[in-house]
Amino acid sequence: MATLKYSRQRASIKEYLLNTHEHPTADTVYLHVKEEFPNISLGTVYRNLNLLADMGEAQKITTPVGGDRFDGRTDFHYHVICTCCGNVSDLELSSGHIAEINQLADRHFDGRVDSHSMIFHGLCPECLRNSRKLS
Repeated sequence: MATLKYSRQRASIKEYLLNTHEHPTADTVYLHVKEEFPNISLGTVYRNLNLLADMGEAQKITTPVGGDRFDGRTDFHYHVICTCCGNVSDLELSSGHIAEINQLADRHFDGRVDSHSMIFHGLCPECLRNSRKLS
């Protein structure tokens, strides 16, 4: 693969992802990066986010509603999507738990399981509090 030319815009997008825990959509990233680069287009943000994900410098999280989300954390971890508000949150599990899931799947599969990806669905803390207030 050819060496990728440095881009200040791409670097700014990556920096934004690294400094937020919000798992933003491309539109949200665009609004923040536009403050530094007023002439940047939404298409440029989309292309760079997908490029960063393809290069392994960001994670792309496909959600059932509200568009893809992006995460600057590239270490292996899980996500929880709130079924009420659509918020995406990190779910921290130990590497031992992750290895256990791979081993369990491997025991029940005729081939070989090397890795997995998983997204959990439920209520975020705020939506859970709000649902309890209504009860």
